Amino acid sequence: MIIRPAVLGSVLLLILSSSLSAQDTLSVEEALSIGLENNYSIRIAGNDADIADNNFTLGNAGFLPTITATGSRSYSIQDSKQEFAQGGIPNNTTENAKSNTTNANASLNWTIFDGLRMFTTYERLNELKALGEEQFRLTLENTVASIIGAYYNIIRQQKIYDVLESTVEVSEQRISIAETRKDLGSGSEYDLLQARADLNADKAAVIRQEVQLNSAKVLLNELLSRDIGTEFSVMQSIPVEEDLEFNDLLQKAMQNNKGLTVARINQRVAGLEIKELQGERLPEVDLNAGFNYSRNESGAGFLELNQSDGFNYGVTARLNIFDGFNTGRQIENAKIRHKNSELAFEDQKLQVEAGMSSEFKSYLNSLELVKLESENLIYAEQSLEIALERFKLGTINSIELREVQRTLISAESRLIQAQFEAKLAETELQRISGSLTQNVQ
Repeated sequence: MIIRPAVLGSVLLLILSSSLSAQDTLSVEEALSIGLENNYSIRIAGNDADIADNNFTLGNAGFLPTITATGSRSYSIQDSKQEFAQGGIPNNTTENAKSNTTNANASLNWTIFDGLRMFTTYERLNELKALGEEQFRLTLENTVASIIGAYYNIIRQQKIYDVLESTVEVSEQRISIAETRKDLGSGSEYDLLQARADLNADKAAVIRQEVQLNSAKVLLNELLSRDIGTEFSVMQSIPVEEDLEFNDLLQKAMQNNKGLTVARINQRVAGLEIKELQGERLPEVDLNAGFNYSRNESGAGFLELNQSDGFNYGVTARLNIFDGFNTGRQIENAKIRHKNSELAFEDQKLQVEAGMSSEFKSYLNSLELVKLESENLIYAEQSLEIALERFKLGTINSIELREVQRTLISAESRLIQAQFEAKLAETELQRISGSLTQNVQ
């Protein structure tokens, strides 16, 4: 059996012992724990790995003998009439003569030499077992990355929802100011109507964002393979590791990337396939032995009982002298497949290098954007405070205040998006480098 994961490296810190049902807030560690336990893709990949593990046996490789046993017993009732041409022998007539026959045999066949194919097959089965385990880990890694992305997307959508709700509060405050100014004669009906229209637009944006938030939660529940309608809340922050080093990640990727590991194993499997086919050009030697037992009891005829038993044994040798050039053709095709596996490995290696370079650039840019947008948010918040005071004093109009509101919404949204993109880039870098699930036990 393939060992199931209990701990994830830098992402899945600990499988928490506390019960999730007693909590309102779902942490990313808890989400990963549930996903590892329930996700259908992981479970299917685990079962496929178990199949490959079960196939890795001496018997499946052809080392062990085959032993078969058969047995039968039959009955018959017959009428018989015998007239002999030679004189002196009396004729014989029998009615309802009962007879039975018993047969039993056991046979052993053992291939003791098959051109060394059994050794190569055993080695190939071992590689296929390793391939199943790595494909399981690849599925595990991709699912973990998807769960992390889905989890932090909920935080992103929740943050945007909160921003829009705070915008509604500001718009309501704006209406209150517009109504007061109108009552005092310093405001206009136009400003009040505009403020009410903008408030409705803000409320509509909140409703639309609620749909986005709900869809994000449905996606995570789907990845966790649980009831789609399960209610939960998430943490409020998007932590990002800021000290990732490109050379360190690339070195880890060349050693631990699951796609590269799978390509390496496929390359070895293709090489073993060539050796297996080449073994078909060598002779095959089988040992065979058996035991036979036969007993016949007859109520008619000359013999009432006929019984025999005994052993047989021997050696069988076979040599493929000519098969229409099929073996040679199969070997050539296997060599082509081996060449393709080498090309696939180089292609996967290039994809890893390109993906690492692209994601690391995105990671650095996102970190820089987080810093810039954090500053912009401070400026936008201060601008809104000043604008509200000026609106109360009547030094700016409703349109100018609305523009300041939009600036704040845009600044908050850009910051949230930059944090989310930085987290996705960090997760993808860890996935490519093979460190996302490196400490699975």
